[in-house]
Amino acid sequence: MGTRFLRPYLQNLRCMFYLVTPNETSYERVEDVPNFVDEAVPYFTLLILLECILLKWQGKDLPRINDGINSMTHGLLSTMHMLLFRSVELVVYTWIYKNWHFIELPWNSPWTWILGMLSVDFLYYWFHRISHESNIVWASHQVHHSSEEYNLTTALRQSLMQKYYSMFLYFPMALCVPPSVFYIHEQFNLLYQFWIHTEVVTSLGPLEYILNTPSHHRVHHGRNPYCIDKNYAGTLIIWDRMFNTFQAEGEKVIYGLVHPNTFWNPIYGQFFHYLYIFGLVKEHKGLSNKLSAVVKGPGWEPGKPWRGLYEDLPEVEQPVKKYDNDLIGWANVYVLVHFVLVITFYSMVAPYKQKIDFATSFGFVAFFIYSVSVFGALYDH
Repeated sequence: MGTRFLRPYLQNLRCMFYLVTPNETSYERVEDVPNFVDEAVPYFTLLILLECILLKWQGKDLPRINDGINSMTHGLLSTMHMLLFRSVELVVYTWIYKNWHFIELPWNSPWTWILGMLSVDFLYYWFHRISHESNIVWASHQVHHSSEEYNLTTALRQSLMQKYYSMFLYFPMALCVPPSVFYIHEQFNLLYQFWIHTEVVTSLGPLEYILNTPSHHRVHHGRNPYCIDKNYAGTLIIWDRMFNTFQAEGEKVIYGLVHPNTFWNPIYGQFFHYLYIFGLVKEHKGLSNKLSAVVKGPGWEPGKPWRGLYEDLPEVEQPVKKYDNDLIGWANVYVLVHFVLVITFYSMVAPYKQKIDFATSFGFVAFFIYSVSVFGALYDH
């Protein structure tokens, strides 16, 4: 009886580590696929608390409240569109599959499940790489890299716009992989990447050769010159080893953007790089240079290679100074309480998003956006 009661909770936990079987996670219809990400929210909270305990035990710095709340508000913003609209990605993917797929793969075959897993991970690698090598795509992905910390809250720092880029790389899968299989592995791939955002785990031994691990992903989040444009993997690090983008962890990794942000406003944080690109387009002369400022790498300048020059990367200043405006005690308490209320309210509304009319949903979204803007304004004071 006790084991049966715990089984679904243990399965939800195993999903976060991709420790599931094809038999227990195969569904015929995409409508039947659980929202594994929503079901994982309690485990996000528990693992963040566990990480804090282990960091304290290891004598390492605990997550900063301002940075942690900023990361989680970005995560909240990244889901806002789901309250207003259906998933464009799933709608289009399903349409392509129904009208254009040319191979009939059984949805309940373990081989289809494995193909789906490898395909999603392989295409994620290439999207992730493109998001670092094209300025317009980097404009969305930079949100995830903007924290100067590296902990489990950083994993929640997601972009509102990124999915509207990544879906185009996944659409070719619809020519053969059933929508339900795609949706399962898109979620598992995302969930797996949550737990690798930590400094608690140092090495996983032989698994480091195959899997993306905290050590590999720490390098990816570094702004040290040796870390730039390395380790794009989602689940399997083999893609980086195959395509010559792998870098082992070496000197102490310093996290964040090459030019760190000096603000906490999450709305501005989501969109400021688009404004920067617009400025570059106005500044550069000639159509070729204007287009290059949009599609080439963030480090590109006229006369330089696609991604810019490695020697132009700034060395990390020592000692490292983080943007760390703090609040007096009562204001910190206010932000924490307000944030908990917003998260609680959102968790109550989200399950009923299909039943709520557009005007009401729009009101909820406006409330959420106003609230997270207040948090940023207080911390920037």
